[in-house]
Amino acid sequence: MARAKTVFFCGDCGYEAGKWLGRCPGCGGWNTFREAPVKSPSKHLKASFLSVSEPPEPLVRAAAAPPDRFGSRFGELNRVLGGGIVPGSVILLGGDPGIGKSTLLLQIAADVADNVGVVLYVSGEESRQQVQMRAQRLGVTSELLYFSAETDLSCICRSIEEIQPVLVIIDSIQTMSHPDLPLLPGSIGQLRECTAELVRLAKLRNFACFLVGHVTKEGTLAGPRVLEHMVDTVLSFEGERHQNLRLLRAVKNRFGATNEIAVFSMEEGGLVEVANPSLLFLSERSCGAPGSVVVAAMEGTRPVLVEIQALVSPTVFGSPRRATTGVDYNRVVLIAAVLEKRAGLPLANQDIYVNVVGGLKIVEPAADLGIALALAASYRNIAVDRETAVLGEIGLTGEVRAVGQVEQRLREAARLGFRRLIVPQSSVDLQERLPDIELIGVRTVREAIDLGI
Repeated sequence: MARAKTVFFCGDCGYEAGKWLGRCPGCGGWNTFREAPVKSPSKHLKASFLSVSEPPEPLVRAAAAPPDRFGSRFGELNRVLGGGIVPGSVILLGGDPGIGKSTLLLQIAADVADNVGVVLYVSGEESRQQVQMRAQRLGVTSELLYFSAETDLSCICRSIEEIQPVLVIIDSIQTMSHPDLPLLPGSIGQLRECTAELVRLAKLRNFACFLVGHVTKEGTLAGPRVLEHMVDTVLSFEGERHQNLRLLRAVKNRFGATNEIAVFSMEEGGLVEVANPSLLFLSERSCGAPGSVVVAAMEGTRPVLVEIQALVSPTVFGSPRRATTGVDYNRVVLIAAVLEKRAGLPLANQDIYVNVVGGLKIVEPAADLGIALALAASYRNIAVDRETAVLGEIGLTGEVRAVGQVEQRLREAARLGFRRLIVPQSSVDLQERLPDIELIGVRTVREAIDLGI
């Protein structure tokens, strides 16, 4: 008789292994592994899966129709998702604790319930009373918004079959448990199987599903990387807990562009979208401060003007310090080395601090020239003209290289009142299309510093 298949798992953290281990690699505990049989999926799940099987057909036989999306009250969220929420899609939302994930999803759920149809909000972390208190604060009154404080996936699936919602919110996926798996909630096996079942059910019943995911200390989504491959969209909710500004970033999106951002402000009555983030980032910009430069950056398809601040001061220690916020540390070190070698600025014995105002993170190389001008202006203690913005990539030989989507960046700068832009020499050809602004083309970083400071 064949021996039943078993699995070993840690009783403290749920780590799985194919054999017994003395020490758990996940939590480091000793003698915590237990053996348990692996149950096969229930017949109900197998039957429902086979019932939707379709014979293969030629891909080009029929033209694919665009998905029928439904929007929410947040136009910013609709733009990040590619135009709205797609029925049958599964969206994974991650963010730090207390950043506002549950508040955002409850506002979305209330709006969809008011304008589209039935919404099911499932919480495995909060009780009904806790969610009702938040709903009262947000002014939620829809009777089509259903709530369930449940962690058993089979009960959740039965509720979905009964009420047939257009949107399901699971808060959070780490608290859900599959009844056929003898593993603790939050373990790798539970995360994988619960997500797979919800994805299968969403495709079968054609409802949209938001999954809230926990994050690690490093800020990445907890659990196996396969979760991000299984879902259709991955959203990251970012921001400082002690500030009102919140950023929603699309890391992956099968129905729209990636790296799109939506900007929100956390107010007493919930999250409020910010339609003009560039104006918000520059609203408190100090006048005539050395080391402040405005950069025309791109976040997805949207141009955003942000302020880069730099502080350069002689070091009092044997080794100068470098610190950055919102920009890549290695990129700043590289630019500082180029300024010393190609522009003659002695920064080797200087402490360097670079900050992007507003909590935004800039990863594109188009901000290189802005960082270089901010460092040079702070070192020389000279302010850059308030109506000047810059953009351009810097090479190791000190040359200023062209960047993409220049015209969109320039038009956004002109709309906000900037009249002078320092750009790569190859972008000066756009001067005829933009008569309201002056384009100053530069070929090297030394030339940019001489013209900008």
